[in-house]
Amino acid sequence: MRDEIRDDVRNGLQDDGRREVRHDVRDALQHDTAGRRPTVLLAMGPGVAERLLTGRHRDRLTALARTDPRLIAHSLESPTPAVESALATAETLLTCWGAPPLTARALARAPRLRAVVHAAGSVKHHMTEACWERGIAVSSAASANALPVAEYTLAAILFAGKRVLPSARRYARLRTGHDWAGELSDAGNYRRTVGIVGASRIGRRVIELLRPFELRVLLHDPYIGDPEAAELGAVRTGLDELCAAADIVSVHAPELPATRRLIDGRRLALMRDGATLINTSRGSLIDEAALLPELVSGRLYAVLDVTEPEVPPAGSPLYTLPNVLLTPHIAGSLGGELHRLADRALDELERYGKGLPFAHPVRAEDLGRSA
Repeated sequence: MRDEIRDDVRNGLQDDGRREVRHDVRDALQHDTAGRRPTVLLAMGPGVAERLLTGRHRDRLTALARTDPRLIAHSLESPTPAVESALATAETLLTCWGAPPLTARALARAPRLRAVVHAAGSVKHHMTEACWERGIAVSSAASANALPVAEYTLAAILFAGKRVLPSARRYARLRTGHDWAGELSDAGNYRRTVGIVGASRIGRRVIELLRPFELRVLLHDPYIGDPEAAELGAVRTGLDELCAAADIVSVHAPELPATRRLIDGRRLALMRDGATLINTSRGSLIDEAALLPELVSGRLYAVLDVTEPEVPPAGSPLYTLPNVLLTPHIAGSLGGELHRLADRALDELERYGKGLPFAHPVRAEDLGRSA
């Protein structure tokens, strides 16, 4: 299959180049406030800051920056007077989920803005072309958010190999002794084959977490070669071959035009009887119309943390099928895990205040192939 994904994404990157996107992190970070406290404005969705920042984080934030941690910008297009005043002097935005888009109109209200520190994963929802043209430096906590997703995936892989979900549900129905060894004669994780689709931050972390187990790991990613895959601890293969060979297929590719319905009906048909499909990426990567018949028939198993639409219709069989574990997009950072994102963002703000480059920068040229 080599490689529709590679060609489509590379064409997209070439288009970005023709638009002459400008970005220079080093220049943006060589500001005259190095070693002092930059002015920071928080911009994120309602209620997010309260979950993200503990008292410890707020104390550290006010020590690192000139800011009012109680003032949150929910809109930059029609800001409140207090937000508009803060935006006029802000050098840095601290953003998270629900951050308002940084349009050209919003940027016009922020003449001193030089950096955006995002305390979450993808910045595609609020970083616009106008930001890259202005040369704003951007940091993301995507690598920190990858950790709980990888942990969820590890648990799903091991439970899938052990047939935990269907046996638990069957036990609840039977409520008596049963020949479980006979019924689960094909269960177990010893020498199972796990297929990882996408050498993303999450995909790489999953491979790393699988190292202690006696599993064979296959990897499909159009951007890496055999030596890099081997260094990660996997065998590089084509996507068709991966689907046909793996007992468990776990999807970790980014959501791009080239990856829409990447796992389509033909590839689902290639999967082994009794194989498990895990999706913690985005629902659009799976052809759900083709997946549902495979699940209803019982031929395949699935662990789905994301679907398309985000919340399936109330009558969807995904809620009740005994061979499906459906969770409400919880694999990413939740509860106390959000504090890891805050720590990462504040580390980046500290680097900015010292005039240092970000440790986790986001570059416009990489967005054509990443989440």
